[in-house]
Amino acid sequence: MAAMRGAHLVKHSGKEVRRSGRSTLLRSSAFGALAAFTALSATSARAEDAPADRIIVTGAVPDDYTVDDQSTSTRLDLSLRETPQATTVISRAQIEDFNLDTINDVLLMTPGVNVERAETTRTYYNARGFDIINFQYDGVGQPLPSGLQIGAIDTATFERVEVVRGSSGLTSLTGNPSAAVNYVRKRARRETGGHASLAYARFDRVRGDVDVNMALTEDGGVRARFVGAYEDGESHLDFYHDSRLTLYGTLSADLGDSTVATVGYGWQENDPTGVTWGGVPFLDANGDMLEYDRSITTAQPWSSWHSISRDLFGDITHDFGNGWEGKVSVLRRVRTMEAELFYLYGAQDADGNGLYSWPGAYIDRHSETTFDAHLTGNFTLFGRSHDLVLGANYGEAHLREDEAEAPAQTNLPLTPEEAFGGAFARPDFGAYSLQAAYTTKTYGGYGTLRLSLADPVHLLLGGNVTRTEREGHSYGTPNYFAKTRFLPFAGLTVDLTGSLSAYASYATIFNPQINMRRDGSVLDPLEGKTYEAGIKGEWLDGRLNAAIAVFKTDQQNVAEATGELVENSVQNAYIQVDNSSRGVEFDVSGELLPGLQLTGGYAYVDIEDNDGINARTFIPRHTVRLSTVYTPPVLEALRLGGSVRYQSRITNDGAVQDEYAVVDLMARYQLTRNISLGFNLDNLTNAKYWQSIQFAQGLYDAPRTWRGTLGVSF
Repeated sequence: MAAMRGAHLVKHSGKEVRRSGRSTLLRSSAFGALAAFTALSATSARAEDAPADRIIVTGAVPDDYTVDDQSTSTRLDLSLRETPQATTVISRAQIEDFNLDTINDVLLMTPGVNVERAETTRTYYNARGFDIINFQYDGVGQPLPSGLQIGAIDTATFERVEVVRGSSGLTSLTGNPSAAVNYVRKRARRETGGHASLAYARFDRVRGDVDVNMALTEDGGVRARFVGAYEDGESHLDFYHDSRLTLYGTLSADLGDSTVATVGYGWQENDPTGVTWGGVPFLDANGDMLEYDRSITTAQPWSSWHSISRDLFGDITHDFGNGWEGKVSVLRRVRTMEAELFYLYGAQDADGNGLYSWPGAYIDRHSETTFDAHLTGNFTLFGRSHDLVLGANYGEAHLREDEAEAPAQTNLPLTPEEAFGGAFARPDFGAYSLQAAYTTKTYGGYGTLRLSLADPVHLLLGGNVTRTEREGHSYGTPNYFAKTRFLPFAGLTVDLTGSLSAYASYATIFNPQINMRRDGSVLDPLEGKTYEAGIKGEWLDGRLNAAIAVFKTDQQNVAEATGELVENSVQNAYIQVDNSSRGVEFDVSGELLPGLQLTGGYAYVDIEDNDGINARTFIPRHTVRLSTVYTPPVLEALRLGGSVRYQSRITNDGAVQDEYAVVDLMARYQLTRNISLGFNLDNLTNAKYWQSIQFAQGLYDAPRTWRGTLGVSF
């Protein structure tokens, strides 16, 4: 449904004067901050570590805000310090502390990532100036996703979320030089136990969670895990109501001493009503910025966007001995969507006139099948140990979209009550007709070699040969392409001290396009390159990590709408342009002091077009994400925390969002060994701001909200 009414929800290209010399100042400041962490570690290391009863879960401790290792970048299990790319991990602890119940919530708190919530149901993401379309499940990339998320993805089923910024062509099938987002699922553990929670929040929102792990044999050799979550409630937006049900089950079994097999199934249903298709216009007929009540919406009470996602997955891991391990993974995803929507267009005058209707109904079906097999191991050469990954993958995606129109209720002038008061009657939609259907296939082979050149020096060399084919049609226009690319990768890490390492990397990625020129020819594939260098630090036996990175990203053949239509078609016509971005990022995660967990960072990005003029000005140039929690040593049952999101001023073709910060607070008290009470307060200062100004329309974000939670473990 990403193609829905593209002629009306069109991106604008505002211009803004670039501030020169800013990145140099920020780089020196960030390097100074990293040096301060090095000095602090000397004091922290001397502090006595109070040992706690900790259960290791997939490389992470439940209360920790960092992880031992990740493999999203290279498929090698490397620590954050050993990885030659900027990496952020949102742990399960942070997800639960701050009620990050959806992927939107998680990515909102990820340094360097921006979440563009243009509507109630559709969301876009970007990093380093470019759209994020690279998504993985347990490290396996999905075939040519659009980057457009329809319906919230619940985080109840994930152990953590890993984000590698930059080009990820080594592990992603296709994508942009922005970031790769890896959803790491919960796995069954060998012990029996679980937890459940019940929460009530402002706007009559109710949420229940349950997570149960069972050892099905005495030694835990066969084990299962079940996760369920249900959320229902109203919103600060008029007419909007949503409910979401998530079910997930997984079973793991030891097949002998060296083999583990896992299967799982996930099911999620989103059923929102009063949804928007687009938002309220930013500008009036004179081009002046409009101001509205925070609850305003263009939704109608009858508008809806129902979706169901079904995931079936399995993998087998075998230890061949002598440091070699193989893994085969399969994922089958089917997503269906049914929507009845109302869009308005135009610009209102002083009397509220000038807006017009455009309703539509849609049925979509997406299915994806992904296969990945890889071998990981180490070998000795010239007296030194080296690491190697060899693998292959295959992805196949099918899409079908049917549309029903309502000509008699289309292009009608709207009264203010119809536009913003929910008074537009549900249209009589006609019969559905096929609008788009195509199949995409992606084949790939990849390899990574990590050479130990000396004790402190490691060189990573890799590459991915990818072929992508698509065949079908979209809104009456044939859609076919077949492209093959080799995507090289190189990285170097040098240990400067026992705690600090320097790194540099070069990474590439590509993404075939479906956009067309005016003559109907398909645009050339997007080509992305990322140059990156930085310093990473690791202290307190890996419990505290920090990093500073500088980067330059080039993307060629970016589609830019011309305002015309493709000949003999209703599709928008595009031309190819080149964009580039450069910036600096600072990350920190882990245990800063005993009992004090911290995660977050700062990002600066400067984006330019072919002519050196600021591009994509709806993306903030400065962002800060910071979360911290503290457990007082004298009262270990209490957990206090806070988080802040900041972004600088943004503009887009006359629309303006001034800089703002959002502050959230949390507290949790362990009443008994098994019962806890929690309270969260979001948007403490009641800041009022637009969720996104990427398009000509938008919505306000929520005001100050609260939530209370009762938790039980067993």
